[in-house]
Amino acid sequence: MRAALVLLAAVAATLALTGCGISPTDVQDRSNAPTIRIPPPSKTIYLIRDGKLALEPADVPDDTVESLLGALFEASSQPLGDRDTALRGFTYLRTKDSLNPVQRDEMQLPRTLTLTVYIRGAGRLSELAKAQIVCTAQQDAAYEQVKIVRDNQNRPPVDEGRYTCGDLGGATS
Repeated sequence: MRAALVLLAAVAATLALTGCGISPTDVQDRSNAPTIRIPPPSKTIYLIRDGKLALEPADVPDDTVESLLGALFEASSQPLGDRDTALRGFTYLRTKDSLNPVQRDEMQLPRTLTLTVYIRGAGRLSELAKAQIVCTAQQDAAYEQVKIVRDNQNRPPVDEGRYTCGDLGGATS
């Protein structure tokens, strides 16, 4: 038995030395590694076309409501062609939602989530401007209502109201 084990070990060593018949080579550079370029998420914002809300694509850095609202307000400083915006003269500041994060061991219950959008600007905020903000934000189904607050420097904040997209004429296009 011992002789068989010695013989088996010798055969294994011989096979290991001879390899599989392929001689080793140096690393050879053939071409670039395969890669893929992923564009930023493309979402939509509500602009105005022919006096009505219209969904328009917006390239944003990520798919958060903050990015969408930022793109919505930035559109007022860009050429829009046959589209328009009622948000000229207004600036998006920030958002705050009413939902606190679920605590450990807390039971998950249905909740009402209100997103508060803080803006800055002078002049009247038209119903169409409010609709642009609310309908853009409510593309995220988590937000049942959108509250708009005008937060101008050296003045107390002005509550512009709480809305749903349907309250303001809804999304028509």
